[in-house]
Amino acid sequence: MNAQQKLTEIQSIIDDALSLAKQLGASQAEASMTNIQGIAVSTRLKEVETLEYTNDGALGITVYNGQRKGSASTADLSPEALKSTVTKAVEIARFTGEDPCSGLAQRELMEFNPPDLQLYYPTELDPELAMKLAIEAETAALDADDRIVNSDGASYNANLGVKVYGNSHGVNVGYPSSRYSLSCVVIGQDGDDMQRDYSYTVARQASLLASAEQVGKEAAEYTLSRLGAQKLATRKSPVLFHRDVASGIFGHLVSAISGGSLYRQSSFLLDHLGKQVLPVWCDIAERPHLLGGLASSPFDSEGVKTTDMDIIDKGVLQHYLLTSYSARKLGMTTNGHAGGIHNWLVSHSGKDFEQMLATMGTGLLVTELMGQGVNIVTGDYSRGAAGFWVENGKIQFPVSEITIAANLKDMLANIVAIGSDTDLRGSIQCGSVLIEQMQIAGA
Repeated sequence: MNAQQKLTEIQSIIDDALSLAKQLGASQAEASMTNIQGIAVSTRLKEVETLEYTNDGALGITVYNGQRKGSASTADLSPEALKSTVTKAVEIARFTGEDPCSGLAQRELMEFNPPDLQLYYPTELDPELAMKLAIEAETAALDADDRIVNSDGASYNANLGVKVYGNSHGVNVGYPSSRYSLSCVVIGQDGDDMQRDYSYTVARQASLLASAEQVGKEAAEYTLSRLGAQKLATRKSPVLFHRDVASGIFGHLVSAISGGSLYRQSSFLLDHLGKQVLPVWCDIAERPHLLGGLASSPFDSEGVKTTDMDIIDKGVLQHYLLTSYSARKLGMTTNGHAGGIHNWLVSHSGKDFEQMLATMGTGLLVTELMGQGVNIVTGDYSRGAAGFWVENGKIQFPVSEITIAANLKDMLANIVAIGSDTDLRGSIQCGSVLIEQMQIAGA
């Protein structure tokens, strides 16, 4: 069955579920389903450890009895199971408390004719090819240097999916998508010192993945560069977040300006709409309709049409990230963020990575972060870190077993520069980020 046939089949099932909900007395209803077919291979020391096939998908339905809400889901799509699931959702809705903010998003915000964003590039789910690529990546890493002594494995994943959403406004839309990835993790040793690091590649099209050899060699290179790590004395210094970890800073911004955090009053950016949160030269644009984008989507998980938005303009926060529920709680209108963000493009200062090091001069380059020491309520930030000490714009030696700390509000406001070395492998596309000063706790 091809993607269009699968899409049509699921849309028919969703139609049946919505019709049944109406027959059972629901005043509103919505249903969604994502069907995924995939293959996952993991190897270790060039031997296949696991080979998994995926072919699954569950239908979830939410019904509203006035302002009472009930939800249920099923992986069994037979007529009997579907009827039972919808019936249970309707029964649950009869007994839940009324919530004046519950209900579907407004009909006029729905996406009835989603554009083709070119997210689907199917290839055969070939286990032989998957094993070959994973083993090639490991082989390239293990052969790179005698100090690469062990492997934590390589993995190849391919997923072909169809996402469908429908509700009682008359929406029943969907689209197919694909995603491929390859990663490798190896261990290096020099004397008593052992370090590990990794590399990965991800794309909508399998042909756009970096080669297995490149992934393996990068994993080895990153691992070797960490051997001989030293501790630092406690101090304050500038910190440059490598592009591999820099997007996490803006991930915390996402949490802080999400409607759920705001209406619960659990964000360090409460009441910051229209206020300066980043330097005046910094912009963040959200572009949901980038063709082939890893976080592109024509509609959110409530069927709301996604649109281009300038989240940050000249450092000023222009929009909160709202679902229909959080929008009602805040007295606002949803803007298509049920389920997350869509391709954040963070502006840069025009400097490549070497120039970013030179701009920092002397300070800490962070390439790995550990722990969950981030408090979105207060903005307090404290995480374990590893990376490199830099002097006069040149990397001097690797460092480990340190903690970096500051407040996110200050970190965002005191970004000195953002590199042009943009990482395109996620929903937040940004380069390395230089923070003016942070506290470093070391030996």
